[in-house]
Amino acid sequence: MTIAHSLDTLVRACALTDLEVERGRAALFGKTQIALFLLADGTVHAVANLDPYSGAQVMSRGIVGTRDGAPTVASPMHKQVFDLRTGLCVATQGRPPATLRVWPVVMHDGDVLIHLGELR
Repeated sequence: MTIAHSLDTLVRACALTDLEVERGRAALFGKTQIALFLLADGTVHAVANLDPYSGAQVMSRGIVGTRDGAPTVASPMHKQVFDLRTGLCVATQGRPPATLRVWPVVMHDGDVLIHLGELR
C-alpha cells in the first residue's frame, strides 16, 4: 500500500525478509502489539494483534485467506474473519460487529515501516 507519509513519521517494524508469506508476525511498539502479514502479492498489512472477541493477543497466529477478493485473517480463537485492509469483521460467527485497528504500511529500502500515529 502506498501512503504519502514522510519517512520521519514512520517507524521501522522489521526487514521485509523477516516476514514469511501468509504467516503472521507480531511486533511490539510500547504497549501496543501489531500483527504483520506479508501476502503472496508482496503487500504487507498491519493490524492490531488483539482479538476483539476473545481479548487475547493472537491475531498474528490467524489464518490468512480471502473473502470476496479481499485479503483476510481469521482469528485462531473463535474463527471470526477480518478484512486486512479495513479491519472490519466480515464473518462475526453470530457475535456483534467488531473491527481491528489498521495501520498504514510503507516499504522502503527493504524495510517494513508503519505509520503509528497515536497509539491507543
